[in-house]
Amino acid sequence: MATTTIRIDIDTLPDHLDRSRPNVVAETIETALREDGIKADCSDLFSHLKIDLPTDQLAAASAVLVELQLI
Repeated sequence: MATTTIRIDIDTLPDHLDRSRPNVVAETIETALREDGIKADCSDLFSHLKIDLPTDQLAAASAVLVELQLI
């Protein structure tokens, strides 16, 4: 299975997300993706969030990320 990684710079997070708590933001994103049936793993790294997901779910994941105002 092919995997896609999406990286989001913590400094670019929208105001409704708490940049000072990237681990909570990562959990929020992962939960939103999983609620839509997307098997994603989201983690916070030093300067960015990393979202790993099956490539065949990329379009659906993009829609969720748009709803969260991340892209």
